[in-house]
Amino acid sequence: MLIGELSERTGVSRRALRYYEDQSLLVPARAGNGYRAYADDAPLIVQQIQGLYAAGLDSDGIRRYLPCADGPEPRLEPCTELRAHLLDLAATLDEQAATIGRRRTALAAHLR
Repeated sequence: MLIGELSERTGVSRRALRYYEDQSLLVPARAGNGYRAYADDAPLIVQQIQGLYAAGLDSDGIRRYLPCADGPEPRLEPCTELRAHLLDLAATLDEQAATIGRRRTALAAHLR
């Protein structure tokens, strides 16, 4: 399928799809005319990439762990390294949430 069709099927812009290609997250074949030719599983891969971005992974993390993705949510196979990475991300988010809570409390005190 061509990039326009993949964009329509996934709701992801062509620009984002090109970015995924630049980051080696999505690797289309090239047709004889130079057009990108995406495989039939490309929509699923795009959903997985989107899901991993939403979970807080960056392009390097997604490139590293995309092979662990299984399904559109994505469900992730129990890769030990990935689990550790996600636990670290969760801990960072917890710290950030605590900091935001303290700042919100301090701000509220100034607004009284």
